[in-house]
This record gives sequence, structure tokens and C-alpha cells, in this order.
Amino acid sequence: MSDSSTVTSQHSPASFVALLPLFVFLGLFIGAGVYFQSQGVDFAFYQLPSVIAILPAIMLAIILSKQKLNQSIDTFIGGIGHSNIIAMCLIYLLAGAFAAVAKATGGVDATVALGLSLIPSNLLLPGFFVIAAFIATAMGTSMGTIAAVAPIALGVADQAQIDYALMAGAVMSGALFGDNLSIISDTTIAATRTQGCDMRDKFRENLIFAIPASLLTLIAFVFAGQGQAELAAQNIDFIKVIPYLTILILAVAGLNVFVVLTLGILLAGATGLLTMDYGVIQFGKDIYAGFSNMQEIFILSMLVGGLAALMQQQGGLAFVSKQIEKLIARFSKAQGEASCRAAELGMAGIVAVTNTCVANNTVSIVVTGDIAKDLAEKHGVSPKRAASILDIFACIIQGLIPYGAQALLIASTFSITPLAAVSHAWYCMILAVVAVAIVILRKRH
Repeated sequence: MSDSSTVTSQHSPASFVALLPLFVFLGLFIGAGVYFQSQGVDFAFYQLPSVIAILPAIMLAIILSKQKLNQSIDTFIGGIGHSNIIAMCLIYLLAGAFAAVAKATGGVDATVALGLSLIPSNLLLPGFFVIAAFIATAMGTSMGTIAAVAPIALGVADQAQIDYALMAGAVMSGALFGDNLSIISDTTIAATRTQGCDMRDKFRENLIFAIPASLLTLIAFVFAGQGQAELAAQNIDFIKVIPYLTILILAVAGLNVFVVLTLGILLAGATGLLTMDYGVIQFGKDIYAGFSNMQEIFILSMLVGGLAALMQQQGGLAFVSKQIEKLIARFSKAQGEASCRAAELGMAGIVAVTNTCVANNTVSIVVTGDIAKDLAEKHGVSPKRAASILDIFACIIQGLIPYGAQALLIASTFSITPLAAVSHAWYCMILAVVAVAIVILRKRH
């Protein structure tokens, strides 16, 4: 989020007190979630909007500041206006617009139909894992993927008499695989902007972890396969899949992400104009709807940026860095590779704990981004590596917490418990083992 050119040049010594606003934010968010869960409210952890829970934390940070009031507010506004935060927010808007337009013009339905036409009748579980993975990689959202694919998967599971929890786990696994890997996912946007690396580089780094984990997951779902069903012939409108394929190819090729997303929006709109009753006015409305869908994460990212600037100025982030440094020193007396490995495990641990608390992988990356970047710079971890680790371990936790939005959504669709859903999200479990093994064993140059 921020770098050495912060809005203030004066920083206080490392201070635990400066972290109190963050604990207030987490306490309110988690406390409200636990309360509503005890009351049996659906989506308990999403009843108190995060953008509201963070407001008392910001007020406390300003009160704790040793600066004059006007200077504290300037520090806060400077954090909001940091170039990484603004770029992140603009990319959120474009990604939201693309997802909304592509869905409205039939892109999601066409992609699902294409996937269903390719699934062998005896490989339904791995087939739905692949469909969800592709759509999530193209759309950049696990929630949107689950919403689109889960109802179809439920019908197929009924027809083939496949255990609901297994099918839910396959869809959820694929959705989280794609969300983690996607170049336009909000987690990728947050990870790359906070660590200062290109999305293409982070994508390639992620493949080192994702490919072996996904192959093992496919094998697991093949062996777990239950029953089979002949799926009805699908009407495939390939032209509506083109916008997804285009942004994947252009993004991997290294074209600027703002250009990639803009072209994606225009292509998705053009397919609607050419193939259905879809007018320019509706196109504009769908773009705006996509912007609106990103409102919460847009506002929260700005507010977290401001809060992080205040905590950094007051020495809170320096305190966390020092504590992690002590752990690294305790477990790694050596320099070089050992130090780098310990720093990577430290990043993984802090984003995992944060995500366990806030139940939102993007928020956890934004909150811990500064600390991870500081660790990376001190121990020689490349920005693309740091971004990849943040995104991967946030994804792992997001798929394993039964109070996460993904588990809650797919559980409600399949009428199973969220715990049953996450217990079959095998990709996240396998990715955790693979990721830790790679961090520990991989040679560094």
C-alpha cells in the first residue's frame, strides 16, 4: 500500500498502542459476526458492513496520534490518496464493470454451456472443478462463479445421485482456484498493488503453486467420483465466450491491466449489441451496476489505506515487523535462503491469521500488505513472490472457514451446512500442503 515516500517524513518509534485501532476494527467485525451467528442469522459475518466497522478504528487512530489534528487528518487523507490505493480502486471498478456486462450479455451462461458440453458423463466432479476454475479465472470472482455454476451443479448432482457436499466442494474448489489465479481478481489487484509487481509476473509465480495443487485435486475428485449422468446437449454461443478468452490472453501477454479490462468491457458490450436485444443505454447501466457492485471493497480499500498510514506514522506497523523479525531470527540464524524462507512463512502466517479474523481474503491482503512488503524488502523476497504468497494463503483460509461468504453461499444453494462445504473444498487443503512444501524446499537464486 505504501512505500518509503509516505505522506509524512516523521515516524514514531515502534509502538504496540498504535495497533489498537486495528484491534478495534477486528473486534467489532468479529464480535458482530459471532453475535449474529449465535442468533442464527444468515451470513452473520456480513451483517455489520466492514466499512462501518472501520470508522471507530479510524477515529481512535486520530485520537491516539501525536500529531496535531490537522496533520493527522492530512496523514489519513494522504494514505487514502496513495497511488497504489487509487490504482487498486480504479481496477476494482473496471473489473466489476466487466463482470456485470459479461453476465448481462450471456457470457457466463455461454461459458458454462461450453464447459458442460465437454464433460464426460463419468467425470462430473472433476468436470465441474474445471468449469468453475475457468469461469473464476476469467471473471475474477469466486462468489460470481459459485452463483452461476452452483445451481447447475446441484441439478446434475441430483440427476447423477452425487453426494451434495462432494459436488459443492468441487465447485467451491474450482472457484477459489480461479479467483486466486485470475489477473482481474480483487485479491490479485490488492496483492500486486501492495507489493509493487506486475500482475503477469504474479500470475506466473502463482502457477508454480497452483498447477501441482490443481492436478492433485483433479485426481482426488476423479477417485471420489460417484455415479454418472448423460447431460443434455448444450446450445453453445461461442462468440459470447470470446471476451473472457481475450482478456485472459491479453493479460497473460502483459498488456496494461487498465487497457485489458477496458477492451474486455467493450468486447462484452459488443457481443450483446450484435447477438441480442441489448442497447447502448442498457450497456451503460450495466457498467454502472458493475461499479456499484464494487462499492464496499472500493470504500474499504481507501479507508484501510488511510488507517494504515496513521498506524505507520505512529509506529504500529514497525512494531509488527519487529515481532516477526524476532521470530525469523529465532528460527533462522542463517542469512540468505533461510532468512528469505522464514520471511515468506511470516507473510503467510500473518495474512492467514488476519483472514481468519475478517473472513475476507481481499481485506486481509490490504490490511497486511505494508508489513509483507517491509519483510520482503528486508529479506530479499521478490515482489512477485510476496504478492503470490499473500494471495495464496488468503485463498487457503477463505476456502476453509465455514463463515466465509463462499461457504455460506454454496451451502445455502445445496442446502447443506457450511462446515460440510468447506470439509470438501479439497483444493484449499491440498494447496496449503503444496504451498508450505514449496516455500520450505524451493531453491532461491
